[in-house]
Amino acid sequence: MEKKFVLTVMLVIVLYTVLPWILTRMFGIGVFRRGSGAREIAFTFDDGPDPVYTPQLLELLGKYGVKGTFFVLGSKAEAHPELILRIHQEGHLIGVHNYNHRSNWLMLPWSVSRRQVERSAGIIESITGVRPVYYRPPWGIINLCDYLLRKRYTIVLWSVMVQDWRSNVGKERMKSVLLKQIREGSIVLLHDSGDTFGADKDAPGHMLQALEEVFGELSPQSYRYVRIDELTVSPSVVRFTKRMLVKVWMCWERSFVKVMQVKPVDAANTLLQLRITEYRGKQAILLTDGEQIQQGDRIAELHLDNNLLYRLGATSSSSVHLAIQLVRRTELLMPQIIRLLQTDPAYKDVKGLYGISIIHRGTKKLGFTVLDLPKGAFSFATRLYLRFLLYMVHPQGKERLKLKSELLVPKIIAISRKELMSRYIAQP
Repeated sequence: MEKKFVLTVMLVIVLYTVLPWILTRMFGIGVFRRGSGAREIAFTFDDGPDPVYTPQLLELLGKYGVKGTFFVLGSKAEAHPELILRIHQEGHLIGVHNYNHRSNWLMLPWSVSRRQVERSAGIIESITGVRPVYYRPPWGIINLCDYLLRKRYTIVLWSVMVQDWRSNVGKERMKSVLLKQIREGSIVLLHDSGDTFGADKDAPGHMLQALEEVFGELSPQSYRYVRIDELTVSPSVVRFTKRMLVKVWMCWERSFVKVMQVKPVDAANTLLQLRITEYRGKQAILLTDGEQIQQGDRIAELHLDNNLLYRLGATSSSSVHLAIQLVRRTELLMPQIIRLLQTDPAYKDVKGLYGISIIHRGTKKLGFTVLDLPKGAFSFATRLYLRFLLYMVHPQGKERLKLKSELLVPKIIAISRKELMSRYIAQP
């Protein structure tokens, strides 16, 4: 039991930290890190505003007619509102870089969203009258739950980094790297403050010297220096990102099915998959037929074949069409589930079917009881996962997440063995 607990904790940590790092830093999934417009460059500046270096940077940007993007810390914006106002009035874009310069891996989801991002956005809005919609987490590190922030913020990383927070890199090295790596659509990461963890206090001075020389050498090439909100994003880039996300996700799905021993009810119609396990919920589930599923009862846990679900979603003309296909396939599988209950020794003491799903409309007609999930961390994590799944497989996933968010609540769906037997007759 102790080993299983340790493995569960390790899996949670990997999902919360390592998986988002792979998706964002290796594949660029869910984040914006490069534009596609001809001759466009976006210079971005983190960790400010700084009372010494930010005014010097603004003078330099004004001299060369460059519009930049500043990802500021809420605590510093609070301490230096005059600099925030100046950045805004001079036509630069302001984004959020958390309230404190702290890694999102070391914070709980609500701490990042409410205490770091929303608090900082509120401070900036109170100064400029404009609420930020762009967000860059410290060190470019996000946790799994930060994907929920994408409803309100675009998460921005970078394509060019010169380690300008270190003094020993020096002006010449910074300049050389910038000139070699800058391309059309580049998002350049720089820092106008050196007082965060791991940075040198005098490093921004070297950055300013290097940047002035870079501006002098790039200008004849007619690059356009634009804010993040002015960078062109190609629709093909968006499609490529989703394709990569699908590949990574399906790889994860295959691993999950194998490790958890999830098996399809029918090899020819794999929509419904089952896993024999014990019900671990603290609260008993009271079903409409009077039966109860209590902690420790053996159940057949319901899972959907997400690979098939994705294919159905991609070929469905609408959400209604997709829902009809799911209901029809489920109805066809019910007699086979009964056959398993009657003939398979592994199912002899299974009390019923149990699952959690956003796609629960119409399940009552099939005999299922539909119940709310108890509030808490599990409910929050489940909602995040299922919303992500809906985005992946639904024909209008992204739009549906925006327009129907109040309806996207995961529910418990369960049906007793007795109800199954009374409703469906197994075919010989």
